[in-house]
Amino acid sequence: MNLYEDKFRFLNYNLKKYNWRLLLLVIIATTLGLFVIESAADGYAKKQLLGMAVGLVGLVIVSFIDYNFILKFQWPIYLAAVLMLAAVLVFGVNVNGAKRWFSLGSFGTLQPSEFAKIMMIVVLTCLITSHRDQISQLRTLIMIGIIYIIPVFLIYKEPNMSTTLVFLFIFVMMIFCGGLSYRFIGRVCLFAVPVIGFLVWYIQQPFQILLHGYQLNRILAFLNPSEYQQTTANQQYNSVMAIGSGMLTGKGLNNNTITSVKGGNFISEQQTDFIFSVIGEELGFIGSCVTILLLAAIVFECLKVARNASNLSGRLIAAGVGSMIAFQSFVNIGVATNLLPNTGLPLPFISYGLSALLANMAGIGLVINIDLQKGRR
Repeated sequence: MNLYEDKFRFLNYNLKKYNWRLLLLVIIATTLGLFVIESAADGYAKKQLLGMAVGLVGLVIVSFIDYNFILKFQWPIYLAAVLMLAAVLVFGVNVNGAKRWFSLGSFGTLQPSEFAKIMMIVVLTCLITSHRDQISQLRTLIMIGIIYIIPVFLIYKEPNMSTTLVFLFIFVMMIFCGGLSYRFIGRVCLFAVPVIGFLVWYIQQPFQILLHGYQLNRILAFLNPSEYQQTTANQQYNSVMAIGSGMLTGKGLNNNTITSVKGGNFISEQQTDFIFSVIGEELGFIGSCVTILLLAAIVFECLKVARNASNLSGRLIAAGVGSMIAFQSFVNIGVATNLLPNTGLPLPFISYGLSALLANMAGIGLVINIDLQKGRR
């Protein structure tokens, strides 16, 4: 090792191996989010900027902590996640019948479920790697599922169905990446198809108990949009109108004309769940494509790191973070374009929300560290 290479090393890492590309993509996406949030609603961009600064510092710190060291604390991390999610059900603030946030006074709110996503990716990684040779056995999957389902159930009880679905998707993808046999997958699919069909029928019955009223209305509005166009489906209808009105290049940021969907206040909380409608209306088709490509590039980098990881643990963490970002991006954009029922998931790195931003940054920090391990001395 010559002096030129040595001066690029920090904490036994070769900084020339640092995934600057992934870091830059995250910075660009978050910066785009700042401009769009500022255009969507006043007073949110400054808080998001503070969250971006804190998140980037946290990302860099996490990226230099050996993920194998973090994995040693799987049970304290699991206990912390469960305690946070249980505490928010007791001490959290009630907003429209849901307890998902801790109040931090003038600093805003804290949503434990966002951090629990990253924490449970770490825990699930440990569970899968410690049972990698038995991962296709039903007994092993049931054991892992019981441990995993406890925090998922607490999130479901908030209620927060959209985040519950994120957790389930992460579980499925990480189990698959952990080496689940295709024969077992085929059997599950044969079983799942009739079960899903039954559930679709069941939730439409007056005696169903799985969904709350507003959750059921969102699904029914998606299945029968004409009947709910002036009520539950109104948000998504206006979102599609906004995206279409932007045409190729959009109306420009900070457009507040009464003829615009945003200016006419036809969509509430546009800075969060329906941020993509602002992008479509003000940045047009080009801006929408750039946003999708940015998020796709971040996911691709995570999956690339997973493919090249030095061990199964690294592959699982990177795949878990990548699948989380991919699923949330797909659902958020699908809701804004009326391709999916309204679920209330933020667009990663773009939507306003400090808890989600900080958690996503921490996840990216883990992915970068996994990539760095290949360049260690």
